[in-house]
Amino acid sequence: MVTQLALPLPRFEADMASCAQDDFPPERQPRVLDLFAGAGGLSQGFQQAGFEIAGASDIDPDACATFTLNFPDAQAICGDIRVPEVHERIIEAGRGVDVVVGGPPCQAFSQVRNHSRIIDDPRNSLYREFVKTVGEIRPLAFVMENVPGMAQMGVLEQVKEDLELGGAYNVQPNLLDAADFGVPQTRKRLVFVGLRSDLGAVPPPFKGIEATPHLALVRQGKGRYAVETRRDEACAAALLNALDDPDNLTVVTASQAISDLWNLKAGRREEALPIGEMKEAESAYQRLMRKHLEDKVWNVSVPRINSDTVTRLKGIPAGGNHRDLTEALTARYISGEKWGPSTDSGKLGRAHFYAYRRLHPGIWAWTLNTKADSAYHYRMPRALSVREFARLQSFPDHFVFTTDPRRGSLPGRIDGGQAHSRYRQVGNAVPPLLAEEIARRVRGLIHTLREEEGRALAPTPSGKTPASPAVAGS
Repeated sequence: MVTQLALPLPRFEADMASCAQDDFPPERQPRVLDLFAGAGGLSQGFQQAGFEIAGASDIDPDACATFTLNFPDAQAICGDIRVPEVHERIIEAGRGVDVVVGGPPCQAFSQVRNHSRIIDDPRNSLYREFVKTVGEIRPLAFVMENVPGMAQMGVLEQVKEDLELGGAYNVQPNLLDAADFGVPQTRKRLVFVGLRSDLGAVPPPFKGIEATPHLALVRQGKGRYAVETRRDEACAAALLNALDDPDNLTVVTASQAISDLWNLKAGRREEALPIGEMKEAESAYQRLMRKHLEDKVWNVSVPRINSDTVTRLKGIPAGGNHRDLTEALTARYISGEKWGPSTDSGKLGRAHFYAYRRLHPGIWAWTLNTKADSAYHYRMPRALSVREFARLQSFPDHFVFTTDPRRGSLPGRIDGGQAHSRYRQVGNAVPPLLAEEIARRVRGLIHTLREEEGRALAPTPSGKTPASPAVAGS
């Protein structure tokens, strides 16, 4: 992605602008193994950066179905990585890969207060499996992404030490926001980049364009919202100009992401829309998302909506939320139709408030969660389709979300039905554009070290790579 902003390029983007594209022989593109892959956000980004996806694993059969559909040449392993047979299949699929990536759930952070190790907590068994798998495969590099909460005092240091594997890897943590990498959504992630220590280098820290500290949607009064600049005024003004330009990919608004899909109707049941029926692309971002699209775009069904919700949404401006509702619109039931749980007060409860939020067309979306009502359209009184969720996450239009065709309860499946599964798959994913930039950084680091040191770093025919003394025998 080429940055068009008239500002000094951050170190990360400057490095990428000069990174050669032929750093690996055509006959052997760098290969990646994706752990806890979900639908494949990290894999999609790495594939866009020129990596071959060798394999992936996840426990959710619906996410595995999506991954298999979109990466038919990769080996998809569906099952619990903690089961020895599954773990062995993953190790076999990962032999000889250059990079291991993944986002293992890590649930327990409080133990730093009682001096116990994060990796020893039973609740963090999946995180422990990621560290263990990296140690067994010993790739040239790895990428682990996780929630920003892991950056709290004491935790980050423990995680960095765990990932260093006794000196086998040099590790750099980076706190990144997806909106700073051209994703039309603010989504903060803590990303650890590890480089095998025998390569003789430490991954430098990197960052994006830093739009999120300089621009913000501000409530100027009931029913009035506007994008305002902050901090350095010259930088903020340049970023605001970039945000207003539909042909600029540096920073992207919600409308630049989904405006061509505005005519989807609430209650639409059809999952596919022929290209000929799509509106003309209205931004560079939409053209980027449509690239490689063939005859149809999928995942365009839209949830039904009840009349009370429509009435409330009409009373909320773009960018607004429940605070913009009039007193009458805070009644639990407006039309008299009873739906959902009632409240003793006869008013909306706190649990309802998060749902009544409308996107603003002039800035990126807030962090999406796994539910269809986590964001409503800025123009139409309706929820978003899975495709619009995917656009806000930067999944290209040719990427299709599906579910395992088997019905009922399956090992690893989360209850909720097919539609909810697809929203959850999108909401849990790493934005591919963010993943692509991380992948380019990793590829650039490996390429530079290959050139400067001239070492034979490719995996041996046995699939093993040279181990540092710190790892040997571990």
